[in-house]
Amino acid sequence: MSEAGGGRGCGSSVPQRAPWSLVAATAAFCLVSATSVWTAGAAPMSREERQKLGNQVLEMFDHAYGNYMEHAYPADELMPLTCRGRVRGQEPSRGDVDDALGKFSLTLIDSLDTLVVLNKTKEFEDAVRKVLRDVNLDNDVVVSVFETNIRVLGGLLGGHSLAIMLKEKGEYMQWYNDELLQMAKQLGYKLLPAFNTTSGLPYPRINLKFGIRKPEARTGTETDTCTACAGTLILEFAALSRFTGATIFEEYARKALDFLWEKRQRSSNLVGVTINIHTGDWVRKDSGVGAGIDSYYEYLLKAYVLLGDDSFLERFNTHYDAIMRYISQPPLLLDVHIHKPMLNARTWMDALLAFFPGLQVLKGDIRPAIETHEMLYQVIKKHNFLPEAFTTDFRVHWAQHPLRPEFAESTYFLYKATGDPYYLEVGKTLIENLNKYARVPCGFAAMKDVRTGSHEDRMDSFFLAEMFKYLYLLFADKEDIIFDIEDYIFTTEAHLLPLWLSTTNQSISKKNTTSEYTELDDSNFDWTCPNTQILFPNDPLYAQSIREPLKNVVDKSCPRGIIRVEESFRSGAKPPLRARDFMATNPEHLEILKKMGAASSIDAEDGLRFMQEMIELSSQQQKEQQLPPRAVQIVSHPFFGRVVLTAGPAQFGLDLSKHKETRGFVASSKPYNGCSELTNPEAVMGKIALIQRGQCMFAEKARNIQNAGAIGGIVIDDNEGSSSDTAPLFQMAGDGKDTDDIKIPMLFLFSKEGNIILDAIQEYEEVEVLLSDKAKDRAAILKGKMIPSYIINSNPEMENEEQPSSENDSQSAEQITSSSQEVDLVDQESPEESSLNSQPESLSPADMDNAASVSPSEQISNPMENHETTSLDGECTDLDNQLQEQSETEEDSNPNVSWGKKVQPIDSILADWNEDIEAFEMMEKDEL
Repeated sequence: MSEAGGGRGCGSSVPQRAPWSLVAATAAFCLVSATSVWTAGAAPMSREERQKLGNQVLEMFDHAYGNYMEHAYPADELMPLTCRGRVRGQEPSRGDVDDALGKFSLTLIDSLDTLVVLNKTKEFEDAVRKVLRDVNLDNDVVVSVFETNIRVLGGLLGGHSLAIMLKEKGEYMQWYNDELLQMAKQLGYKLLPAFNTTSGLPYPRINLKFGIRKPEARTGTETDTCTACAGTLILEFAALSRFTGATIFEEYARKALDFLWEKRQRSSNLVGVTINIHTGDWVRKDSGVGAGIDSYYEYLLKAYVLLGDDSFLERFNTHYDAIMRYISQPPLLLDVHIHKPMLNARTWMDALLAFFPGLQVLKGDIRPAIETHEMLYQVIKKHNFLPEAFTTDFRVHWAQHPLRPEFAESTYFLYKATGDPYYLEVGKTLIENLNKYARVPCGFAAMKDVRTGSHEDRMDSFFLAEMFKYLYLLFADKEDIIFDIEDYIFTTEAHLLPLWLSTTNQSISKKNTTSEYTELDDSNFDWTCPNTQILFPNDPLYAQSIREPLKNVVDKSCPRGIIRVEESFRSGAKPPLRARDFMATNPEHLEILKKMGAASSIDAEDGLRFMQEMIELSSQQQKEQQLPPRAVQIVSHPFFGRVVLTAGPAQFGLDLSKHKETRGFVASSKPYNGCSELTNPEAVMGKIALIQRGQCMFAEKARNIQNAGAIGGIVIDDNEGSSSDTAPLFQMAGDGKDTDDIKIPMLFLFSKEGNIILDAIQEYEEVEVLLSDKAKDRAAILKGKMIPSYIINSNPEMENEEQPSSENDSQSAEQITSSSQEVDLVDQESPEESSLNSQPESLSPADMDNAASVSPSEQISNPMENHETTSLDGECTDLDNQLQEQSETEEDSNPNVSWGKKVQPIDSILADWNEDIEAFEMMEKDEL
């Protein structure tokens, strides 16, 4: 985001068709002037300390960039824990995250203009030579159109912009002849086939070598894309057109933006998260300012700044009005439904919305920017970093932190707008936390869990492209930068594009199509940015007064307790009562309810809306009602029901508390994350599919395995080492859509419990499990199976009575008896110890999956009641007398085991059991 873009004037109006040079100058002046008005909330930071912090940022960049070049280049990214490069195809797939990697030295390209901002011009010149010499853009790899555009195309254009600037200065880059621009143009043409859709929205992925739809491309079948993915192209594509004169790039990007604008929800003026690229139907109808939508709004405002097209500003202002009306609930920014914008779509926020205060600064709306930024800072002070997602009461929802730069970005812009040294202290905190918690010998490692401080072997390219830019600029004086930063605009990846592009190669029609879609309220469109006297009206403590009520918001956990009363009553009337805010113990709320429908038509309308909200809220709360844990019981040889694993339930699919348990053999799905159509349907047909958590919604996984013929599903946590012993369990939530089509049961296992099943598959190949609401009686589980009776009854006294006749058999039986007392994980607990604990607790999922909290649980078991013991006089069950029962249960047994076809000799059984006992003893050592 660029400081050169808040509006068209500063205190006095600028004509709507003013020359762009004047527009750029006045826009820059807005923020420059604002920096002279700082609040007295924090003591001024000395120039010496700012220089010291700036030098610290330079050293940190050298540590990250130097280790990438030494240990990873020419790979796309550095793996800082193992000190090696991440090469796609050579490391385990991380799903969609890997779509940013195209074997084109991503981190180097993404860092080009950072080198110049940090005054490392010699290193920049060397880096450009390496890009021209080593980078290949014709790789047979499927990449994200969105990520490739903002990181690679943007990186090449940013590098080109500063290369020509340095060349003009006459000291560096004298040999440069637009080589980076030619690479950018080559890449632009490689991305164009993605736009071959009826709507003009691009496919989300493309093969750099083979394009779309060809058999070799391995892509082109997708139907959905995110709004940000389709709406974050205009700056890079327009810049490419303006630099080269090839108008096709800007035309395609404009067409995509036009389509998104046309498809907005007309009554709310909001857009959804994902859209069908062929039909234009909204797939996910929730709307916010975070993941999936964020940079769409950003690029509407910045397209107006860079290109001078009024329609982009009009669209942005229309959306911004809707955002502030529905999504903004100061200091929170909560997703809502586009068709019912008064109803919240979720109760948590993601880290990507941290960019929004910076965008509000460019808009000139400083107060809400200060509020939201301060709330985010309080979360950071609690966890050292901003969790990937957190709830409205500021608990961790997703615990990772991949070193995202959005909060640093907003901090920089707020400092530019206010000059308040408080934001320098905020930046200092960010630097200290990065060095203290994320720095490792080979770079900086992402946080796997902000609560524990555990690391992930990951250092994304955006960390070098954005974080160090914003932190350095925060502390730098104008003379510390070798060019005028006010002459450029930042892309969403913080790449620099020159503002003079607005007057270059203007062959694109600027027809204002906005008014074709909606009647616009002219009062919504300000052609001037706010004067600093309005921002800080004769009060040097203005910004501090906004921040002060938020200082303890996280600790107090009262997100809705901060109400801008003066704004609510400015019009002389109280705002309508919202269902989510209603408190039955509040006399004022009860009085408002009495008046609804009685005083006026407005009251009647408020009453109707309130009741509709209450119905929706009640329905939503019922769906989110917490469920008790479930059980996964391993019933095949050699477990025979003794191992019962604590499992989390799902809010969709077959309810195991109301229906008969599901029993079957397990099979791993391919792909293992279950996020697309299974490639091994024959392997999971009629079985319980094992799928890994992550990359998509739980409901999507369920649909994919159900379509492949699975009779149930077990989702295994991808957070290595997680266990129900140490973490509260959670229930899997739906995807916001109707999940009545999911008919199979779905359960969740933490990593430790899931590995028990996976290890069993490795050892025994065929593993049969029982999915139920609680552990089942083993006598019922093993009915019809040829099992020694003491295994069924698990009675130590009975085991001592059932001695085999021979001496050797007796010795073996004694071993079995003693060992079974040790390894019996079900029956040796008291009913109190083995009953399900259903006290609700919270859990913070560590991935994109939408999850809701339920209770923690210790080892699940069920005390045996009403056992039907059968005396076999120390011998195995007579299968001849149970042949009919056997045939009824044979379908549930392992077809490769001859339990139901012939009687095994007792010596063979005992020999098998000696091996099984050793396996149980090993599992007991592992505290299973």
